[in-house]
Amino acid sequence: MFALDEELARWQAELSEAHGSSRLPLLTALAWHLRQRDPLRAQTLSAEIAPLLAMLPVAEAALQRARLLLIGAEAEWLNGRLDTAQYQAEQALRQLEQAADLPARAQRARADACWVLAWVANDRGDSGAGDRWLEQAALAARAAGDPVRVDVIDAASGICDTFSDWKLAQQRWSGRFGTDLADMADLAPVAAGWISDFFGTCAFQRSDYGRAIGHLMLSYETALATGQIRRAIIVATNIGNGFTSLNAHEAALDWMQRGLDLARPTGWPLSIGMCLMQTAETLRQLGQREAAQTLLREALATLAPLSGSRAYAVALEYQGDLALDLGNHAAALDSFTRLASRGDALGQTDFQSSARRGQAHAWSHLGRTEEALAAAQGALALAREHADASSQIAALNVLADIHARHRLPAPADMQAANPVLHYLQLALEIAATIEGYTVPGALLDASAREYAAIGDHARAYAIALQASAARDQTHSQQATNRAIAMQVQYQTERAQTEGEHHRQLAAAEAQRAEVLQQTSATLEHLSAIGQEITAHLDAAAVFRALDRHVHGLLDATHFSVFLLEPGEEWLSCAFGVEAGKPVPPVRMPLSDPNANSARCVRERREILVELGEADVTPNLIPGTLPTMSLIFAPLRVGERVLGAMTVQSLKAHAYGERERLIFRTLCAYGAIALDNASAYRQVAATLKTLSATQEQLLEKNLELERAYKALEEVSLTDQLTGLRNRRFFLQNVDADVALSLRGYDAGQHRELTECDLIAPNDLVFFMVDLDHFKEVNDRYGHAAGDSILVQMQERLREVFRESDYVIRWGGEEFLVLARATHRDEAHAVAERMRRAVADREFTLPDGVLLAKTCSIGFACFPFLPQQPRLLSWSQVVELADQGLYVAKRSGRNAWAALYSTAATRPDGIFPRLMQQLDQAVEDGEVRLVSNLTGPLELGGERRRVGLSSDLET
Repeated sequence: MFALDEELARWQAELSEAHGSSRLPLLTALAWHLRQRDPLRAQTLSAEIAPLLAMLPVAEAALQRARLLLIGAEAEWLNGRLDTAQYQAEQALRQLEQAADLPARAQRARADACWVLAWVANDRGDSGAGDRWLEQAALAARAAGDPVRVDVIDAASGICDTFSDWKLAQQRWSGRFGTDLADMADLAPVAAGWISDFFGTCAFQRSDYGRAIGHLMLSYETALATGQIRRAIIVATNIGNGFTSLNAHEAALDWMQRGLDLARPTGWPLSIGMCLMQTAETLRQLGQREAAQTLLREALATLAPLSGSRAYAVALEYQGDLALDLGNHAAALDSFTRLASRGDALGQTDFQSSARRGQAHAWSHLGRTEEALAAAQGALALAREHADASSQIAALNVLADIHARHRLPAPADMQAANPVLHYLQLALEIAATIEGYTVPGALLDASAREYAAIGDHARAYAIALQASAARDQTHSQQATNRAIAMQVQYQTERAQTEGEHHRQLAAAEAQRAEVLQQTSATLEHLSAIGQEITAHLDAAAVFRALDRHVHGLLDATHFSVFLLEPGEEWLSCAFGVEAGKPVPPVRMPLSDPNANSARCVRERREILVELGEADVTPNLIPGTLPTMSLIFAPLRVGERVLGAMTVQSLKAHAYGERERLIFRTLCAYGAIALDNASAYRQVAATLKTLSATQEQLLEKNLELERAYKALEEVSLTDQLTGLRNRRFFLQNVDADVALSLRGYDAGQHRELTECDLIAPNDLVFFMVDLDHFKEVNDRYGHAAGDSILVQMQERLREVFRESDYVIRWGGEEFLVLARATHRDEAHAVAERMRRAVADREFTLPDGVLLAKTCSIGFACFPFLPQQPRLLSWSQVVELADQGLYVAKRSGRNAWAALYSTAATRPDGIFPRLMQQLDQAVEDGEVRLVSNLTGPLELGGERRRVGLSSDLET
């Protein structure tokens, strides 16, 4: 479902060395696991995979097509194109119906399809459908026996439940996951990440922010390491919210920025919009309202295509709160009204309650008192229905504020001195029932003011003292929260530092291993290069090989080879390349005191020249570049020096000890190769005249041999279909018959066992004939008939092995000699061949699709295993033709075969089968096997034949 980065790196390395069909599983794995890491590359790999699926069996191809559809569906989902994503995921489910032969893998793919559909539904705002798809995903994962998928999907279901009712969710899932990761052993990293996300979400909902952040950080690291980029973005913003709740705004903004840095390059609207709105809310709480307003506008514009999502609802809530802070009550009313609509659609009480309270505030400030009062009472009723004490207190505060602003009728059950005090007292009574709840100082201050207003100064003073104590407790709690935030930050930074230290140690160890591996690989590579270079006997080929390997192994702007001229007084540049262009010809005396090449030859030693940026290249050859690193080495063979080789770079300090070792090795190989080439050139000159005539004769012989082979190939091949023809068959069949009989001859000296009668001793001859083929030529023309014959050979090749002889016997009739098929398997091969023709239409040249069928007859050689030499192969072919005749006469689109039985009499069996087949079948001398169940025409008389008891035909 998700893979670690290390696994992707391994697959990528294996892919670079894989060839042919071994690439397909690696391509599929990489495309699947890059779907969020690198969606563009995932799509590129998918395009490479698609043409390869035609080579796979039907079930495997269907499974792989479903995977490709899911990769596309996830890309569409992430980009906010939810209709397309849903369509592709549903198409994947339909493809999986054809993969029933691979039950475990198909169920895993089904779980992944339901997983994508669940998140598509959630982004639409249809949480009910999302929950149902997650249930389907969990069922499929359990059917597949995949515990990691089960853990991930169950944890996701728990997270979704938590947003509806965290207490019920915790009760439901605590039995599944416990209360901490320590309760679950041997968890896969991806499962641990999702379960940590569930624990963190529960802790967040119960306001245990420190614990929530700890769990969410583990989830974040796991999401990044397993390629779940969208999940990492969501978790990063949730961690930022946690720090905001702890008043650690700097840490909150840091995590919001992390999420935004991950989201922006993706272009995914939901991810970007969510990061923007959460950052805006943090800025609002810090009082930076203009910056918050700018970010919220961008967030809502980004989320507009996903207006049904929970994220869009959160953005509306934040926009409404910000509008209230700015005093723009009309805008606040618009935001909260839209939020109420989304809350009702989502069925999530937190949105429904906050929307009604926000509407009440806005209407109150706009003077629409009746609507304000109705909205506040609706919020209170909703909070009471769900036993949400915090929301009840908030709703009562709103009601008190409305009555404080406007003269309204007192509530019917009022027992206090005025409505404001009535609602404040109710709020205080509810607050007293919440265990560990600190009554806000603002609520107590408001109560104290109301008591003072009605003249109850003693009560007002007592409540004012409580307000002061509550503020002290709040300040203490805030200090505790800040301490928790600091501790979490410290633990996080420490864990990151330790992790970075371990990563550096691992990287150093990996680098050390890589250096050792590179050294070993370099030595092996140089040995192979030496064999290649010294194998050349032509100086120009030696120069080209040296040039190629010098540029492949070293930083070489300039490379040249200087050779001594006869007399050994002058050096001339035999080969030189600089920046891909030939070096101008140059010649110098060996005694030149300034030329490094001449000095290298004279002193017979390596010379290294390293220049600084301000230095001037000494003795620069006209027309060449001013290089900064130069190395010269003599070309030595024993005590003889042939010349010098130089490589030069525009970079400073380009040649360390490793590079110099490589260059010395190349010089040694080059010297040997050039010396060999010189000796060979001398010998070749001597032999050139003698060999010229011999080469001409050899070339003529080769031309004649090629012409003969070409003619022979043409004579053995059918020119229309490319299949072998009757002549090829007649040339090769005797050898296969002899090989088949050899096993039976070996068994004549002992009692034959069943093993003696198993392939490769068996040969099966199939006669295949297209039904009503003449009608195609008559109706559509011979070009259409030829097209069908060409497509027919393709289907024959699909069914039969490469080692089998597939022969165009004549017209629309084909003969196949199956050389490695057991006689008891032949009927299954015939049925596959029949279906290969009948189940797929043929395409005519004008694009018309035409359904065709074929009839098949087959017989096995030897026909009588106990007396293998009784019937010749040609007679067995005639028996196969007799089976074809039965299939044709009895309805077509069928196959039929003749097998010997225990009652088969050797004497006169062939004429009897050819002339009295119906009687031979009735007497049990021969067994007729066919997929036909109706009357069979045997020898001109339509006779009903019963089904064989040992074959499902």
